[in-house]
Amino acid sequence: MPDRILSAFRRSPALPRGFALEGVDLGRTLYVLPSGIVAGEQAAAAVIAGHGWPIGDGWSAFTAVAVVLRVAGGAQVATAPFAEVVAWAEGESPEICRHVADAIHRIGRRRPDWGGVTLDRPAVMGIVNVTPDSFSDGGEAFAADAAVARALELVEAGAAIIDVGGESTRPGAEPVPVEEEECRVLPVVRALAERGVTVSIDTRHARVMAAAAAAGARIINDVTALAGDPDSLAAAAASGAAICLMHMRGDDPRTMQADPDYDCAPLDVYDGLADRMAACEAAGIERARLCVDPGIGFGKTPAHNAQILGALALYHGLGAPVLLGTSRKSFVARLSKGEPARQRLPGTLAAELAGLDAGVQILRVHDVVETVQAMTVWAALRAGG
Repeated sequence: MPDRILSAFRRSPALPRGFALEGVDLGRTLYVLPSGIVAGEQAAAAVIAGHGWPIGDGWSAFTAVAVVLRVAGGAQVATAPFAEVVAWAEGESPEICRHVADAIHRIGRRRPDWGGVTLDRPAVMGIVNVTPDSFSDGGEAFAADAAVARALELVEAGAAIIDVGGESTRPGAEPVPVEEEECRVLPVVRALAERGVTVSIDTRHARVMAAAAAAGARIINDVTALAGDPDSLAAAAASGAAICLMHMRGDDPRTMQADPDYDCAPLDVYDGLADRMAACEAAGIERARLCVDPGIGFGKTPAHNAQILGALALYHGLGAPVLLGTSRKSFVARLSKGEPARQRLPGTLAAELAGLDAGVQILRVHDVVETVQAMTVWAALRAGG
């Protein structure tokens, strides 16, 4: 796939200057993309010297900034060292200075515990699908006892969260009656919660959200970002659970891959997630309860997925933890040689490690043992850099 297709932005040789602000929504025009991301001692030294800024007050920091300007037909980007971008913003209008400063502070703000999970280091969310037809592991843990056993194995292997789903959301999947979904997931959620496991419920139905939270789920993970069911916002607000808002183009997995189109995929996804965060706050869901997921593979072509992954650090600007789910997805095969789901682990790990390099806080995975090993080695190498 040509590089010009994988890149979402046109490169500019210099930071933008003197553009008209009248009638311009800066939140939909000018974006701050952390770049030059370092970790460990390098991150600490960069921040202390004023040459960088932390990401989520965590283990990584960015030492450069890509200033992204939305223009007709796409976007252009100019990258400069952190201190130079700060000086540029201070030399522009007060509106631009304030906009850039707010974005930088959202990126750097500490991420509180999410669903009871501390995010001072990357966390793994293990997948348990209590379904007969999920794209990769359908039928493996369809019985409740098998699902619980599988989940406990993943916890033992290092998963901090177990994401339990009872309805496949693969492209073309048929919906499951809510009653059937509840029968599949609630015994598993309850059994795991009773054992002290941090459980996430993967559902797009308000009734299942409420029932799973009552059964002990601490997290609601919704592929529609609480937009697929008119009662979801109220149910999520009342549950007290942490929420993962995932971006999906369209509102139905059956049709989400029908010719998805974006002006600029990374920026359009950012704007969509910002809108859903605002809807949550208006419904009484505190921002501290929210996490964002750019939704790799959900209403996106392989080129869109690659563009989003290439700009993944952009989503730190939303001021919430970032979750990345690339595990065994078809985009891996489409960028490679068409491998079936069970043969996509190497490509999955490559995407996940790129996500860690971009500072994401949570990885949603099928292969916990392999991911934890890769993360452990990655962390050791980054700390020693």
